[in-house]
Amino acid sequence: MAQCSPMHEMTTASSATAFTGRLRTSVLAAAVLAAALCAGGAQAQNNFKFSDDGKAEAQEKAARDASIDAQLSTPCRARIKNQKIMVLIAERENGVMHTGQQRFSQHFDAINSRLRSLGLRTYTQAEIRAQVAQAEIDAYFKNDANAALAASRKLAASYTLKGLISASASVNRIVNVNQVNVSMNFTLTGANGRMLSQVERSGGSYAGADVDGMALTLVNEQADEVVARLYADYCERAGAK
Repeated sequence: MAQCSPMHEMTTASSATAFTGRLRTSVLAAAVLAAALCAGGAQAQNNFKFSDDGKAEAQEKAARDASIDAQLSTPCRARIKNQKIMVLIAERENGVMHTGQQRFSQHFDAINSRLRSLGLRTYTQAEIRAQVAQAEIDAYFKNDANAALAASRKLAASYTLKGLISASASVNRIVNVNQVNVSMNFTLTGANGRMLSQVERSGGSYAGADVDGMALTLVNEQADEVVARLYADYCERAGAK
């Protein structure tokens, strides 16, 4: 049997140690690389989700803007634009109707200013209050056709845009906080009572029982879409028999 010299034994031992060291280093490097790849994959997945969410939101906004632009590009004859529109707003809160126009100045302005910026002719609230009796406005929101006709004639209005806010304030028993739910219905009619357009929007809040404030927030958030729809319907249908 061959005998190993001390030098041979030392060389063999050193080689084994070196090999073991290299093996451990390789295993450790592979583990580090795998961990990095996993972390990178997880991060990429997270980034993909965030990117998807942002992309979906951007696409939704782009679609909404495109819809508004398309409606606002509806051809509108000068004769139609020169006809006067009376804008009235009222609120039904927990079954009680409020029709005092001064109460809704900000709501009125949010819609009226946009209509005017499109070249439509509308009356100011001061002009309406000066020529139309409150009793006639009250009757108008009770769907009294004769009162509506009388109010339109006093102002020589060809069309009337009625905005009705329906609101209810209550306490949410589950979370024990005040909540308010608001919906708005805009109806555009001719002097003959024929409906040209109707747009509805709704929303809610746990901010408290500030119905008017919630209604104003809702109007401001939805005003561009509401006015675009009303404008398109008005330009397409006004003047038609």
